[in-house]
Amino acid sequence: MEFLVEPEFWVAVSFFLFVAVVLYLGVHKKIATVLDARAATIAKELEEARRLRQEAEKVLADYRRKQGDAVEEAAAIVSLASKEAEILAAETRRSMKEHFERRMKLAEDKIARAETEALREVRAAAADAAVAAAQMVIAEKLTPEAADKLVKQGIDALKGKLN
Repeated sequence: MEFLVEPEFWVAVSFFLFVAVVLYLGVHKKIATVLDARAATIAKELEEARRLRQEAEKVLADYRRKQGDAVEEAAAIVSLASKEAEILAAETRRSMKEHFERRMKLAEDKIARAETEALREVRAAAADAAVAAAQMVIAEKLTPEAADKLVKQGIDALKGKLN
């Protein structure tokens, strides 16, 4: 019985007694229940995490789709604005050209009227000068008999034209 003095023997006996008491009291069932509950909680948390991940992926996909749509819409707006700017620039150029052409036409008409008026005034002045010169020449050289003869010829010419 030497083994009764060995500490290893008593450690083994203590261990087996401890295990027997634990088994008798059902501690292993309580530990299993706690571990099962913890496993169920972890499983629920994992399922919730999966659900949240799927939801986040949906939100991310929706965000990316909306971002793509926004980029396309922005490109369309820029394109439309560019086209409208080109149209507006062309319309402005056309309008300015028409306005310039109208102004040129008005200026040309005004110049033509001024030329016509100046020409008329020059002709009138020339006619007045010619009449004045003729009056001076006639007054100097016309005798009363020649004047009567000219008046008579003028009256005869008028009679011929009136008949």
